[in-house]
Amino acid sequence: MRTPLVRDPSHLDIAVVGVPFDGGAENRPGQRHGPRQIRDMSSLLRAIHHVTRTNPYRLCRVADMGDVPISNPFSLEESHADIAEFYRKVHAAGAVPLSAGGDHSITLPILRAIAAERPVGLVHVDAHTDTCDQEFGCRFTHGTPFRRAAEEGLLDPRRTAQIGIRGAQDSEEGWTFSAESGMRVIFIEEFARMGVGAVVAEARRVVGDGPTYISFDVDSLDPAFAPGTGTPEVGGLTPIEAQALLRGLGGLNLVGGDVVEVSPPFDPSGNTALVAATMMYEILCILAEAVVRK
Repeated sequence: MRTPLVRDPSHLDIAVVGVPFDGGAENRPGQRHGPRQIRDMSSLLRAIHHVTRTNPYRLCRVADMGDVPISNPFSLEESHADIAEFYRKVHAAGAVPLSAGGDHSITLPILRAIAAERPVGLVHVDAHTDTCDQEFGCRFTHGTPFRRAAEEGLLDPRRTAQIGIRGAQDSEEGWTFSAESGMRVIFIEEFARMGVGAVVAEARRVVGDGPTYISFDVDSLDPAFAPGTGTPEVGGLTPIEAQALLRGLGGLNLVGGDVVEVSPPFDPSGNTALVAATMMYEILCILAEAVVRK
């Protein structure tokens, strides 16, 4: 987004961070290259939002802190520890993180850092609930982060809205856990019936006025718009629906956000990364407004 590179989060209100890690992806990897291509495509973005007229760079001190250093990418749990430690420093400095993934497993260590004092609510836009217990015997993949976060007391399931869920599964365990734990799951068919405005209202009702995190998986979008991702699912959101959805979350008590699962090897055009950068900008605008209100 053509922001300066700043290593010290104490000088920032909003810290943009790359997390180049895909050790939690079980099928199509490449998300480790996501932050690099998102940065490249984000150079096309401009400052002032065409609808809200928000200029996040005028409201807040925003800068890119670079990438989280991953010391042992062959160890999923060590990598998650590296991520959590990086974000603890960001959180301790009072900066709000906005992250570019990386696979969706990175959200768990981010929450371990910023939700340690109290559980947060969540607006989770995705094709999948990511609440499985294990994948191939591993409990910390990109299909399990929100189950672990709920179990660890980082996430309040009753203040969690999962939006855009779709696609056949070999097990119902993720859908079942989400529903039984109290998460509000909006499958894509319900999204289509309700419309964006009603979905926004429902998400706002669910999360209330408590601290809330936004996690946006690009596979929530139809692969016609975002083919470069680890687990594409046909029949997803359009970019304009996703933009309106994120924009509608303005005014919430936001404590951070991420955009994950961009895998450049599966989209050499860079369009998936451009869409991801645009969604990051939408989140940046409402994060900046939230920081100013505090």
